[in-house]
Amino acid sequence: MPRKKESQKKSPVFKHEAYIEGSGSIVDERITDTLKKNYMPYAMSVIISRALPEIDGFKPSHRKILYTMYKMGLLSPDKERSKSANVVGATMKLNPHGDQSIYETMVRLTRGNEALLHPYVDSKGTFGKQYSSSMSAAASRYTEVKLERICAELFRDIDKDTVDFVPNYDNTTTEPTLLPATFPTVLVNSNTGIAVSMASNVCPFNLAEICETTIALMKNPDHDIISTLKGPDFPGGGYLLYDENELNKVFDTGRGSIKLRCKYGYDKASNCLEITEIPYSTTVEAIKSKVVDLVKAGKLREVSYIRDETGIDGLKIAIDLKRGVDPDKLMQKLYRLTPLQDSYSCNFNILVAGTPKVMGVREILTEWIAFREECVKRRTYFDLQKKKEKLHLLEALAKILLDIDKAIKIIRETENEDDVVPNLMIGFGIDEIQAEYVAEIKLRNINRQYILRRIDDVDQLKKDVAELEEILRDRNKIRKIIITELKDVAKNYGQPRKTQFYYITDVEEEEDIDDTPDYPVHLFISDSGYFKKITPQSLRMSGEQKLKEGDFISAAYEATNKTELIFFTDKGQAYKSRASAFEDSKASVLGDYIPAKLGFDEGENLKTMIPTTDYSGYMLFFFENGKAAKIPVSAYETKTNRKKLAKAFSDKSPLAAAVFVGEDADILLRSTTGHALIFNTAMILPKATRDSQGVQVMTLRKNGVLASAEVVSQEAAAELEKYRVKSVPSAGKPAKDMGDVNQLSL
Repeated sequence: MPRKKESQKKSPVFKHEAYIEGSGSIVDERITDTLKKNYMPYAMSVIISRALPEIDGFKPSHRKILYTMYKMGLLSPDKERSKSANVVGATMKLNPHGDQSIYETMVRLTRGNEALLHPYVDSKGTFGKQYSSSMSAAASRYTEVKLERICAELFRDIDKDTVDFVPNYDNTTTEPTLLPATFPTVLVNSNTGIAVSMASNVCPFNLAEICETTIALMKNPDHDIISTLKGPDFPGGGYLLYDENELNKVFDTGRGSIKLRCKYGYDKASNCLEITEIPYSTTVEAIKSKVVDLVKAGKLREVSYIRDETGIDGLKIAIDLKRGVDPDKLMQKLYRLTPLQDSYSCNFNILVAGTPKVMGVREILTEWIAFREECVKRRTYFDLQKKKEKLHLLEALAKILLDIDKAIKIIRETENEDDVVPNLMIGFGIDEIQAEYVAEIKLRNINRQYILRRIDDVDQLKKDVAELEEILRDRNKIRKIIITELKDVAKNYGQPRKTQFYYITDVEEEEDIDDTPDYPVHLFISDSGYFKKITPQSLRMSGEQKLKEGDFISAAYEATNKTELIFFTDKGQAYKSRASAFEDSKASVLGDYIPAKLGFDEGENLKTMIPTTDYSGYMLFFFENGKAAKIPVSAYETKTNRKKLAKAFSDKSPLAAAVFVGEDADILLRSTTGHALIFNTAMILPKATRDSQGVQVMTLRKNGVLASAEVVSQEAAAELEKYRVKSVPSAGKPAKDMGDVNQLSL
């Protein structure tokens, strides 16, 4: 059978109609110009259209979701919940982002997530919890949502031109730029956003208190806000430190920090603490992790176990105590050491007319009142125009009533349909709109009863029009409407405070007790920077010290586990630590490499180490130029827990040796020119500043430098008495009988 001829496929021809200006060309321009053209538009987009809330209390992503649900009819009480996936899909008509990001945004608005004081979305299914980082929401195809009742206040009269509408991203529909909320949502629910070079963190306040404060502020611009607005109210409850000065700072400037504490109870039968409310700024996992770390570090010996018992009844963390532990004292300690007491940083950065602005509560409420006044004005004007239009039409009916037969005759005798309206206009002296309305009346309605019933509304309409015009002229009447609406909102949706207060007098000031175990240890430091902490028992059972090839033990000390350690480097810096920060070691291991353990700067090496418990004694720094500085060890004591001290000693000349003396002692100095001298440290006065250059103690010959400095015992000093000097500086004496300087060993 002959092979079938393969038909040659024609390659498709593409018609390129698009043109990209500058495509394929390389343009040289300044990097600053490139950033200005490319990065600045992105930064402004993030600030204005993504990260910061506006005066209606919503970011664009929140507003798009809620408006989509409103258009889907999910505000109606008769409407069943819709699958979250449906809402997410519909929202994508307004929000050009992925379904997952939209769903995550919606999750935070739900009642089930417990992130908002007054949730906007009624939910069914698993939506995770704000107080837990491990509890996540179920997939959108499983969960169901609808709008909460309070959303009626967000969309009230939105169809009456109360706010502006703009086209969506593909110009197929429109969306509101703001929501005409009848209460200050911007302060009722928390809002957090991170933009470019700025951020926003608005804490929530009690709805009833906010409404009361707004009303008081409208009546008296100088109203004392803290008298009606007691403080933030978080959905997670807990306790807030009532610090009037800090609260006034937040209310006045929009910036500040407020302290939150958990709410707990003590179960005597099972000897455990039960945490039922935690600070809004932390999570269950963060608390558990911190407690576990403290127990492992030996700083929380009163706790035997911690577990998360969160369930259908809500949040619960159980902490089992050891026998004899005072629960209240333990809680004070937990407040200091764990996120069970945390701070919430306020930063009321809000967009007003497209401009980010950090404002206090007074200024925010003033801006919201101005925004709400504009909404009420626009609604009133819309109603006025509608009533005027209706009145205008009914006035035409009143004229028709005078002679119904004439109207019928005009319509009947008009030959062309297009001439009916002009003939009615001429016959009754009415305008085109009125004539169109008359011409559209059904034949059955052209009777006296119908017309009389319709024109009965004329007097009421005239009163309504006059009243609406009066409202537009009088700002006080607009404010009265807003006040009435605020009272209704507070009455219908207000709820008791969830976050209670505690006061400075409730805070028990206790000194931090150092729980570090204390026991004898031997400390070893090698020349190359390896450190070992060995207990006496382990040292007795050990053999030789394990060291790297060429390394040797440069210093050994008997100390305790609580001893503080100061490590001096060749870069003029000191690093502080404690013996307890190092694990117990053995002679058979290398130990901890100090530059790595303490995070030395690159190229920085260990010079010496000293242990201390009371910061007594002196550090003697000997420099190659023959100078010496006597610095009290107390100069390295710090009130804060600083780990790194700059300018620990002078860097004007290279360091030849660093020696610690508990009290004045004899020091043997040797130079590279073969000279030596012995002097007592009492000849040098201590210096107040750590980086002092010191005083000249050895006069050096040409090309000579100070090579070494050693503390000598009384017996050794007696043998080398001929090298002792009575004053410094001194050139010393030739020391040929002492051998090479690098081989000296005392």
